[in-house]
Amino acid sequence: MADGAATLALHEDGVMHLTMNRPASSNSVDAQSMPVLLDAIRMVQQRREARALLLTGAGKNFCAGGDVKSFRDQGADLPQYIRVATAQLAQITQGLMRLHVPVIAAVQGFAAGGGGMGLVCAADLVVAGESARFMTGATRVAMVPDAGVTATLARLVGFRRAMEMVLLNSVITAEDALAIGLINRVVPDDRIEAEAMDIAREIARGAPLAMGMAKHLLWSGQVLPPEAAMPEENAAQVRLCGTADALEGLDAVIARRDPVFEGR
Repeated sequence: MADGAATLALHEDGVMHLTMNRPASSNSVDAQSMPVLLDAIRMVQQRREARALLLTGAGKNFCAGGDVKSFRDQGADLPQYIRVATAQLAQITQGLMRLHVPVIAAVQGFAAGGGGMGLVCAADLVVAGESARFMTGATRVAMVPDAGVTATLARLVGFRRAMEMVLLNSVITAEDALAIGLINRVVPDDRIEAEAMDIAREIARGAPLAMGMAKHLLWSGQVLPPEAAMPEENAAQVRLCGTADALEGLDAVIARRDPVFEGR
């Protein structure tokens, strides 16, 4: 897939690479780019050979959030524009969380607003460069966070920290983002994509059914009490232990060799 707003490629190792491709506008999202991103995520969901998704932004910034210039251009029609835009953005972040493969975001420069922070919070793992900066941004333009950030951010960093980030629009450095649990790793800027790709490839070598189910259980476990989550865990374990990959994994451990998983 190659579109002006995004590109999507499948590598032979099962890693799919989705790049937001509006560098001149810091990959901010608008009415034209959001349907493209949503279509790309749906394409990943349809590719059974996909084992991981690497999410990147072209240029100096990962994603600056909503395109504020396009917002201002709407005039009195802004509420209707925002109604459509927030619905699309919610579909994008929900799509990432529900994908059958883990999502690894590689962040450089700014990740801000519903677009940037929403994508970061919806990713399963996040690698950030030393230059990365994170900001919710919405209240400074008299709006509220969207893209699910009001639900996901506090679960990642805690209620008090999330409230501070939203109300004060604090700019969070990469090191601080690591310390509060918003991201997983900080690397030199020239290593961001390579590090994220290494993680994606390591995941792609794993058992696809187990990786996808583990992701699903961890996301659903964010909203379920333990007594509700454990039966779902148990049912998944019973299903997975009968797969060819589970037998391959057991045999590989016993034989002290690397497993070769086929997704069945």
